[in-house]
Amino acid sequence: MRYEGPIYRPPSEANSLLIQATAGCPHNRCTFCMIYKNGPRFKIRKNKDIKEDISEAREIYGEYVRTLFFPAGNTIAMKTDDLCEICSFARKTFPHLERITVYGSSQFIHKKGLEDLKRLAEAGLSRIHVGLESGDDVILKRIRKGTHSLQQTEAGKWIMEAGMELSMYVILGIGGKDRTEPHAIETAKVLNNVEPDFIRLRTLVPKINTPLLEEIEKGEFQPLGPHEVLKETGLLIENLEARSYLASDHYTNYINLEGRLPREKTKFLEQINMSLKRDESSFRPFFIGTT
Repeated sequence: MRYEGPIYRPPSEANSLLIQATAGCPHNRCTFCMIYKNGPRFKIRKNKDIKEDISEAREIYGEYVRTLFFPAGNTIAMKTDDLCEICSFARKTFPHLERITVYGSSQFIHKKGLEDLKRLAEAGLSRIHVGLESGDDVILKRIRKGTHSLQQTEAGKWIMEAGMELSMYVILGIGGKDRTEPHAIETAKVLNNVEPDFIRLRTLVPKINTPLLEEIEKGEFQPLGPHEVLKETGLLIENLEARSYLASDHYTNYINLEGRLPREKTKFLEQINMSLKRDESSFRPFFIGTT
Protein backbone atom coordinates (compact mmCIF):
# COMPACT_ATOMS: atom_id res chain seq x y z
CA MET A 1 0.00 0.00 0.00
CA ARG A 2 1.29 3.43 -0.94
CA TYR A 3 1.03 6.74 0.93
CA GLU A 4 2.12 10.28 0.11
CA GLY A 5 2.41 13.29 2.41
CA PRO A 6 0.93 13.59 5.91
CA ILE A 7 -1.75 11.00 6.63
CA TYR A 8 -4.19 12.24 9.26
CA ARG A 9 -7.29 10.52 10.53
CA PRO A 10 -9.82 11.39 13.25
CA PRO A 11 -9.44 9.63 16.63
CA SER A 12 -12.72 7.85 15.93
CA GLU A 13 -11.05 6.16 12.94
CA ALA A 14 -8.18 4.78 15.03
CA ASN A 15 -9.03 1.19 14.15
CA SER A 16 -9.91 1.82 10.52
CA LEU A 17 -8.01 0.62 7.48
CA LEU A 18 -6.41 3.67 5.81
CA ILE A 19 -6.32 3.63 2.01
CA GLN A 20 -5.18 6.91 0.49
CA ALA A 21 -7.49 8.23 -2.22
CA THR A 22 -6.25 11.83 -2.45
CA ALA A 23 -3.17 13.76 -1.39
CA GLY A 24 -3.17 17.23 0.13
CA CYS A 25 -6.14 19.58 0.37
CA PRO A 26 -7.78 21.43 -2.56
CA HIS A 27 -8.50 24.47 -0.35
CA ASN A 28 -5.38 24.66 1.82
CA ARG A 29 -5.95 28.29 2.88
CA CYS A 30 -7.28 28.00 6.44
CA THR A 31 -5.21 30.26 8.68
CA PHE A 32 -5.11 27.79 11.58
CA CYS A 33 -4.01 24.72 9.60
CA MET A 34 -0.42 23.73 8.84
CA ILE A 35 -0.93 20.16 7.63
CA TYR A 36 -0.46 20.70 3.90
CA LYS A 37 1.20 24.13 3.81
CA ASN A 38 4.44 22.50 2.67
CA GLY A 39 2.74 20.10 0.30
CA PRO A 40 1.94 17.88 -1.31
CA ARG A 41 -0.28 19.82 -3.67
CA PHE A 42 -3.76 18.42 -3.96
CA LYS A 43 -4.12 15.51 -6.33
CA ILE A 44 -6.50 12.62 -6.81
CA ARG A 45 -5.00 9.17 -7.16
CA LYS A 46 -6.02 6.97 -10.06
CA ASN A 47 -8.78 4.53 -9.22
CA LYS A 48 -6.63 1.71 -10.58
CA ASP A 49 -3.97 2.46 -7.94
CA ILE A 50 -6.51 2.84 -5.14
CA LYS A 51 -8.08 -0.51 -6.03
CA GLU A 52 -4.67 -2.16 -6.07
CA ASP A 53 -4.08 -0.92 -2.52
CA ILE A 54 -7.51 -2.16 -1.42
CA SER A 55 -6.73 -5.58 -2.89
CA GLU A 56 -3.32 -5.65 -1.20
CA ALA A 57 -4.99 -4.80 2.13
CA ARG A 58 -7.34 -7.76 1.63
CA GLU A 59 -4.28 -10.03 1.22
CA ILE A 60 -2.72 -8.62 4.40
CA TYR A 61 -5.74 -8.30 6.71
CA GLY A 62 -8.18 -10.78 5.26
CA GLU A 63 -11.88 -10.22 4.65
CA TYR A 64 -12.84 -9.08 8.17
CA VAL A 65 -12.01 -5.38 7.83
CA ARG A 66 -14.98 -3.55 9.33
CA THR A 67 -14.15 0.16 8.94
CA LEU A 68 -12.29 1.97 6.14
CA PHE A 69 -11.13 5.58 6.00
CA PHE A 70 -10.03 7.23 2.74
CA PRO A 71 -7.50 10.04 3.47
CA ALA A 72 -6.38 12.75 2.81
CA GLY A 73 -7.71 16.22 3.58
CA ASN A 74 -10.74 16.45 1.31
CA THR A 75 -11.46 13.17 -0.40
CA ILE A 76 -15.06 14.28 -0.99
CA ALA A 77 -13.61 16.50 -3.75
CA MET A 78 -13.11 13.42 -5.94
CA LYS A 79 -15.44 13.07 -8.91
CA THR A 80 -18.59 11.38 -7.73
CA ASP A 81 -18.29 8.53 -10.24
CA ASP A 82 -14.74 7.76 -9.09
CA LEU A 83 -15.55 7.89 -5.39
CA CYS A 84 -18.62 5.69 -5.94
CA GLU A 85 -16.44 3.20 -7.82
CA ILE A 86 -13.85 2.79 -5.07
CA CYS A 87 -16.53 2.60 -2.36
CA SER A 88 -18.35 -0.13 -4.25
CA PHE A 89 -15.08 -1.98 -4.86
CA ALA A 90 -14.18 -1.79 -1.18
CA ARG A 91 -17.60 -3.20 -0.22
CA LYS A 92 -17.10 -6.15 -2.55
CA THR A 93 -13.52 -6.70 -1.39
CA PHE A 94 -14.43 -6.59 2.30
CA PRO A 95 -17.88 -8.21 2.65
CA HIS A 96 -18.03 -7.46 6.40
CA LEU A 97 -17.34 -3.73 5.96
CA GLU A 98 -19.61 -1.67 8.21
CA ARG A 99 -18.41 1.84 7.51
CA ILE A 100 -16.56 3.86 4.84
CA THR A 101 -15.56 7.38 5.85
CA VAL A 102 -13.94 10.49 4.33
CA TYR A 103 -13.05 14.03 5.28
CA GLY A 104 -15.03 16.70 3.45
CA SER A 105 -15.26 20.49 3.61
CA SER A 106 -18.68 22.06 3.25
CA GLN A 107 -17.89 23.92 0.02
CA PHE A 108 -16.94 20.68 -1.75
CA ILE A 109 -19.90 18.79 -0.29
CA HIS A 110 -22.18 21.61 -1.43
CA LYS A 111 -20.82 21.36 -4.98
CA LYS A 112 -21.88 17.72 -5.07
CA GLY A 113 -25.51 18.50 -4.26
CA LEU A 114 -28.06 16.19 -2.70
CA GLU A 115 -28.40 13.77 -5.62
CA ASP A 116 -24.67 13.01 -5.83
CA LEU A 117 -24.55 12.54 -2.07
CA LYS A 118 -27.38 10.03 -2.35
CA ARG A 119 -25.40 8.18 -5.04
CA LEU A 120 -22.38 8.06 -2.74
CA ALA A 121 -24.47 6.70 0.11
CA GLU A 122 -25.86 3.98 -2.17
CA ALA A 123 -22.29 3.08 -3.23
CA GLY A 124 -21.33 2.57 0.41
CA LEU A 125 -19.96 5.88 1.72
CA SER A 126 -21.46 6.01 5.19
CA ARG A 127 -19.83 8.81 7.20
CA ILE A 128 -18.32 12.22 6.47
CA HIS A 129 -16.16 14.23 8.89
CA VAL A 130 -16.73 17.98 8.34
CA GLY A 131 -14.76 20.79 9.91
CA LEU A 132 -17.51 23.28 10.75
CA GLU A 133 -15.01 25.19 12.97
CA SER A 134 -17.54 27.99 13.57
CA GLY A 135 -21.01 29.09 12.57
CA ASP A 136 -20.04 32.76 12.77
CA ASP A 137 -19.52 34.21 9.29
CA VAL A 138 -17.13 36.88 10.59
CA ILE A 139 -14.84 34.17 11.98
CA LEU A 140 -15.19 31.97 8.88
CA LYS A 141 -14.04 34.86 6.73
CA ARG A 142 -11.14 35.69 9.08
CA ILE A 143 -9.84 32.12 9.10
CA ARG A 144 -10.30 31.82 5.30
CA LYS A 145 -12.43 28.74 5.61
CA GLY A 146 -13.83 29.22 2.11
CA THR A 147 -17.45 28.76 3.14
CA HIS A 148 -20.22 30.45 5.14
CA SER A 149 -22.83 29.40 7.64
CA LEU A 150 -25.68 28.97 5.15
CA GLN A 151 -23.57 26.76 2.90
CA GLN A 152 -22.39 24.74 5.88
CA THR A 153 -25.99 24.29 7.02
CA GLU A 154 -27.22 23.18 3.62
CA ALA A 155 -24.29 20.81 3.07
CA GLY A 156 -24.83 19.25 6.49
CA LYS A 157 -28.55 18.79 5.93
CA TRP A 158 -27.93 17.15 2.56
CA ILE A 159 -25.53 14.63 4.10
CA MET A 160 -28.13 13.70 6.68
CA GLU A 161 -30.92 13.52 4.06
CA ALA A 162 -28.74 11.30 1.87
CA GLY A 163 -28.59 8.81 4.71
CA MET A 164 -24.96 9.19 5.77
CA GLU A 165 -23.61 9.85 9.24
CA LEU A 166 -22.20 13.31 9.86
CA SER A 167 -19.49 14.34 12.31
CA MET A 168 -19.16 18.13 12.66
CA TYR A 169 -16.08 19.59 14.33
CA VAL A 170 -16.08 22.81 16.36
CA ILE A 171 -12.87 24.65 17.28
CA LEU A 172 -13.30 26.25 20.70
CA GLY A 173 -11.51 29.58 20.89
CA ILE A 174 -11.17 30.08 17.12
CA GLY A 175 -12.78 33.51 17.39
CA GLY A 176 -10.37 34.79 20.02
CA LYS A 177 -11.46 37.06 22.85
CA ASP A 178 -13.43 39.48 20.68
CA ARG A 179 -15.68 36.87 18.99
CA THR A 180 -16.12 34.30 21.76
CA GLU A 181 -19.83 35.00 22.35
CA PRO A 182 -20.83 35.20 18.65
CA HIS A 183 -18.79 32.06 18.01
CA ALA A 184 -20.71 30.07 20.62
CA ILE A 185 -24.17 31.38 19.69
CA GLU A 186 -23.85 31.25 15.89
CA THR A 187 -22.20 27.83 15.97
CA ALA A 188 -25.07 26.49 18.07
CA LYS A 189 -27.52 27.84 15.48
CA VAL A 190 -25.88 25.88 12.65
CA LEU A 191 -25.67 22.72 14.73
CA ASN A 192 -29.31 23.03 15.77
CA ASN A 193 -30.37 23.40 12.12
CA VAL A 194 -28.30 20.43 10.93
CA GLU A 195 -28.54 18.09 13.94
CA PRO A 196 -25.44 16.07 12.99
CA ASP A 197 -24.93 12.60 14.41
CA PHE A 198 -21.78 13.76 16.20
CA ILE A 199 -20.57 17.14 17.47
CA ARG A 200 -16.85 16.89 18.16
CA LEU A 201 -15.10 19.60 20.16
CA ARG A 202 -11.51 20.71 19.62
CA THR A 203 -9.72 23.53 21.45
CA LEU A 204 -7.60 25.91 19.40
CA VAL A 205 -3.89 25.20 19.58
CA PRO A 206 -1.93 27.58 17.35
CA LYS A 207 0.40 25.75 14.98
CA ILE A 208 3.83 26.64 13.67
CA ASN A 209 4.05 28.15 10.19
CA THR A 210 0.45 29.36 10.15
CA PRO A 211 -1.01 32.83 9.54
CA LEU A 212 -2.97 32.52 12.80
CA LEU A 213 0.21 32.15 14.86
CA GLU A 214 1.61 35.24 13.16
CA GLU A 215 -1.55 37.12 14.18
CA ILE A 216 -1.06 35.99 17.79
CA GLU A 217 2.58 37.06 17.80
CA LYS A 218 1.64 40.49 16.44
CA GLY A 219 -1.10 40.90 19.06
CA GLU A 220 -3.83 40.90 16.39
CA PHE A 221 -5.47 37.76 17.78
CA GLN A 222 -5.91 37.20 21.51
CA PRO A 223 -6.31 33.51 22.36
CA LEU A 224 -8.58 32.39 25.19
CA GLY A 225 -7.29 31.02 28.47
CA PRO A 226 -8.67 27.80 30.01
CA HIS A 227 -11.51 29.46 31.92
CA GLU A 228 -12.51 31.51 28.89
CA VAL A 229 -12.62 28.37 26.73
CA LEU A 230 -14.76 26.63 29.34
CA LYS A 231 -17.17 29.58 29.50
CA GLU A 232 -17.40 29.59 25.71
CA THR A 233 -18.12 25.86 25.80
CA GLY A 234 -20.86 26.42 28.37
CA LEU A 235 -22.48 29.11 26.24
CA LEU A 236 -22.36 26.83 23.21
CA ILE A 237 -23.99 23.97 25.10
CA GLU A 238 -26.62 26.22 26.70
CA ASN A 239 -27.74 27.17 23.18
CA LEU A 240 -27.64 23.65 21.74
CA GLU A 241 -30.95 21.88 21.14
CA ALA A 242 -29.66 19.43 18.53
CA ARG A 243 -30.24 15.73 19.15
CA SER A 244 -26.59 14.81 18.66
CA TYR A 245 -23.83 12.92 20.41
CA LEU A 246 -21.31 15.35 21.90
CA ALA A 247 -17.68 14.28 22.22
CA SER A 248 -14.52 16.15 23.18
CA ASP A 249 -12.32 13.30 22.01
CA HIS A 250 -9.06 15.20 21.52
CA TYR A 251 -5.87 16.00 23.39
CA THR A 252 -6.37 19.75 22.92
CA ASN A 253 -9.40 19.97 25.21
CA TYR A 254 -9.25 21.01 28.86
CA ILE A 255 -11.99 18.65 30.05
CA ASN A 256 -13.76 15.62 28.63
CA LEU A 257 -17.44 15.99 27.80
CA GLU A 258 -19.16 13.02 26.24
CA GLY A 259 -22.79 12.04 25.97
CA ARG A 260 -26.13 12.53 24.27
CA LEU A 261 -27.73 15.93 23.71
CA PRO A 262 -30.04 17.36 24.84
CA ARG A 263 -30.52 14.67 27.51
CA GLU A 264 -27.15 15.24 29.19
CA LYS A 265 -26.94 19.02 28.78
CA THR A 266 -27.37 19.65 32.52
CA LYS A 267 -24.59 17.18 33.31
CA PHE A 268 -22.25 18.92 30.85
CA LEU A 269 -22.93 22.34 32.33
CA GLU A 270 -22.34 21.01 35.83
CA GLN A 271 -18.98 19.57 34.70
CA ILE A 272 -18.02 22.93 33.24
CA ASN A 273 -19.05 24.84 36.36
CA MET A 274 -17.02 22.48 38.55
CA SER A 275 -13.99 22.89 36.27
CA LEU A 276 -14.28 26.68 36.47
CA LYS A 277 -13.57 26.39 40.21
CA ARG A 278 -10.14 24.96 39.46
CA ASP A 279 -7.16 27.29 39.23
CA GLU A 280 -6.13 27.88 35.63
CA SER A 281 -2.65 26.60 36.43
CA SER A 282 -4.13 23.11 36.93
CA PHE A 283 -5.06 22.80 33.25
CA ARG A 284 -2.70 21.81 30.46
CA PRO A 285 -0.26 24.62 29.61
CA PHE A 286 -0.48 26.76 26.49
CA PHE A 287 1.63 25.33 23.72
CA ILE A 288 2.28 25.74 20.00
CA GLY A 289 1.57 22.68 17.92
CA THR A 290 4.14 21.24 15.55
CA THR A 291 2.03 18.56 13.85
